Amino acid sequence: MRSFDAPRERWAPSTLVGTTIDGEEWSTDVRRMTLVVAVKPHCDGCRTFLESDLAEFANVDVVLVAAAADDEYRVGRHEVVVAPSLMAQLEIRAAPFYVLIDPSTSRVVTEGTLFSPAQVAGEIAPFLTS
Repeated sequence: MRSFDAPRERWAPSTLVGTTIDGEEWSTDVRRMTLVVAVKPHCDGCRTFLESDLAEFANVDVVLVAAAADDEYRVGRHEVVVAPSLMAQLEIRAAPFYVLIDPSTSRVVTEGTLFSPAQVAGEIAPFLTS
């Protein structure tokens, strides 16, 4: 069982853009497999991503994004980027959700609803190469 029926393969930007929780401009180039995780406040699955060491994702870059800033994101272990435009580009309609971007094709290769880091790691594992 997976967290979605079938991935909708589609275009993805080669540069991810947003702002920090403090309103500073933020961007990163997609140079290796990149997991974009959309989070929202008061979400148990999202909180596990914010508080986890994310050791399951050593072979992939992880970017946590949100539609709006929230003080809840300040207490996590990882930066959350406010990026509603990026979420729209990636066709992330609502959090909690993830997409995996392959930089060699600039495409979203898989996606799904997130429940925990271990669940997402298991779902993206077939798309990662060592």
